[in-house]
Amino acid sequence: MGKASRTKSDISRREKIAAQRAAARRAEQRRRILIASGSVIAVLAIVLAFVLVKMTSGSGKAAGASNGPTGAALSSLVNDVTTIPTSMLDQVGGGSITNGGSIGASPSSGGNFFTAVNGSALTSGGKPEFLYIGAEYCPYCAAQRWAMIVALSRFGTFSGLSTIHSSSIDTPANIPTWTFYKSSYTSKYLTFTPVELTTNVPDSSSPSNYVPLQTATAAQQVLWKQYDPAGSIPFMDIGGKYAAVGNPQPFGPLDLQGMTWNQVAAALRDPSSTIGQGALGTANYITAAICKLTGNQPASACTPAVQALEAKL
Repeated sequence: MGKASRTKSDISRREKIAAQRAAARRAEQRRRILIASGSVIAVLAIVLAFVLVKMTSGSGKAAGASNGPTGAALSSLVNDVTTIPTSMLDQVGGGSITNGGSIGASPSSGGNFFTAVNGSALTSGGKPEFLYIGAEYCPYCAAQRWAMIVALSRFGTFSGLSTIHSSSIDTPANIPTWTFYKSSYTSKYLTFTPVELTTNVPDSSSPSNYVPLQTATAAQQVLWKQYDPAGSIPFMDIGGKYAAVGNPQPFGPLDLQGMTWNQVAAALRDPSSTIGQGALGTANYITAAICKLTGNQPASACTPAVQALEAKL
C-alpha cells in the first residue's frame, strides 16, 4: 500500500473513531438527561403528594366524605331548603317533637328543647336577637341547622350558606349539614347571630379538640353558661326569653346519617317522612318562639298552626 493510501486509511479510521466517540458522548448525555428528568419527576410527584395530603387534611374532608354541592347545585339546594311551603309546615305542626325537659342536659339526651327563661331582653339593632352557638364538628349542631335554616327563612334571607359535614371521627360521623360561618342573614324582624366555635378538622396540637374558628364574646359566654353551665352545644337563646340546648326528641343526627344533602332536602318536603316530622316540627317550634317576640309578625310565618305551638313553649 502506498503512502497516500495509508494516509487516507488512517484519516478514515480517525474519523470513524471520532464519530463513535461523539456518538458515545451524545448517548451518555441523553442518559444523564433522562436520569435527571426522572429525578425531577420523582421529586415533583413527592411534592404533589404532600400538597394533596395537606389540601385534604386542611379541607376537613374525610375519606369518601364530600363537603357537598357547589355552584349551581348549591344554589338549587339552598332554594329547596329555604322555600319550604307554608302549607307543608302547617300540615306538620309540631310533628314528632316532644317539647319539654330542662336547660343544661347533655345534647345527646335530647328532650330539652326550648325552655322559657327570665333573662333580660336580648336585642341587637333594635330587634330581638337569636343567638346560636355551635361548631362545625358537632353532629347535633348538624341536625339543628337544617331546622334553623327552614325557620329563619320565614323571617328573612340567608346569603353565603355553604355545606359541610360534621366530624368524621365523632359519633355519629359525617352528618350532612351547613355552616353559618361567613354567611349573612337579613331580616326586618330579628337579628341572627351565629357563632361556629371550631371547624370539623381535629387540632393536631390537641387531638381531643378541633381547629378553632370563632370565639363567643364575653357577653355571649355569660348567657351560654347562665342557662347551661355545662357549656353544651348546640345552644340557642331567642331574645333572652327562650333557650334550648341540644336537639328535641326524637329528632337528631342519626336521622340524617348516611344521607346526601339532596336526600335530606327531598325528605324535608315529605311531611310523612321521619326528617319531615322531626326537622319541620323543630322548625315550627323555633318559628313559634320567634313569633312570640315579634307580636306574631309576619302573618306568613306566624300562622294559626304556629300560634298553637306558642302555648307549648
